Amino acid sequence: MDSKRVIPSIALIVLICFLLPWVHLSCGASENRLTGVDIARDGRIGLWLIPLLMLAVIFVGVARAWKDRQQLLAQLGLIAGLVSAYLMNRERIRAEDTSELIAVGLTGWFWLGLGSTIALVIVSVLRLLKRPRKT
Repeated sequence: MDSKRVIPSIALIVLICFLLPWVHLSCGASENRLTGVDIARDGRIGLWLIPLLMLAVIFVGVARAWKDRQQLLAQLGLIAGLVSAYLMNRERIRAEDTSELIAVGLTGWFWLGLGSTIALVIVSVLRLLKRPRKT
């Protein structure tokens, strides 16, 4: 994969995971799954930053108008990754703080999304620390 497309690709994974089930609720025979969108609609307005920031990262990643796009992309990826990881970790803590009457579990899609936000931070930091090539 082209190294210039790594950051937008990770942002796309996070965006897709936001649309997939994050939380699995079960109480007896009743089961329900909640996506990141469902949780954001349920009053956690801050979660809407995740898709907005990831769309911004993808947009900057595919835009060709800026000359110093790679530096901007790395900075935006770092900010988006840190904010998204914080918000997703906050939801993880809320999901784990439940009573035993209703079983709540985080799905693999949530963990893939959280892992992708952490990967986005790491790749962005590495890109920022990398010296620009002299031509």
